[in-house]
Amino acid sequence: MPFAIIPFLLLIIPVMEIAVFILVGNLIGLWPTLGLVVLTAIVGSFLLKRQGLSTLRRIQAETSAGRVPGRELVDGAMIMAAGILLLTPGLVTDTIGFLLFVPGIRGQIRSFFAKRVVVMAQSSGSHGFGRGGGGQEWQRRRAPDVVDLSGEDYHRRPDPDSPWRGGERDDGPANRTIH
Repeated sequence: MPFAIIPFLLLIIPVMEIAVFILVGNLIGLWPTLGLVVLTAIVGSFLLKRQGLSTLRRIQAETSAGRVPGRELVDGAMIMAAGILLLTPGLVTDTIGFLLFVPGIRGQIRSFFAKRVVVMAQSSGSHGFGRGGGGQEWQRRRAPDVVDLSGEDYHRRPDPDSPWRGGERDDGPANRTIH
């Protein structure tokens, strides 16, 4: 989805929410409409907890088995988006949020994006993931090993014999110039 559509969505979604509030309010009344919004937020938080924990268990199982939990991570992202949409007041966002909780619809969204998105993963092997199906192609295109240090791991200790130690350079007696 192009990023140019985001400002359009930020304008159209609130307008749609207001229109749906007016239509539903005219059909069932003000207080039942507001009660529906509160009810969807409560049901949404319950579904978020239940499906979120289930997805977390599947992610842990895939990781323990040495596989990359790609499908589960995508499901987790969609479940999180569903929870945010359901906690946002509005009937349109609630409808989209409830649809994201349906596993079949998540599967269709996942396959839609799988055809259009290429994901390249890199694994150092220390995280418990296998090579994840990259096989020999992964080995050929593998980047050089990288050592990631935190602030506590790295301490600068200049080598006194290094010509790059900073400050005034001492080239030794052979390279000194006498004036």
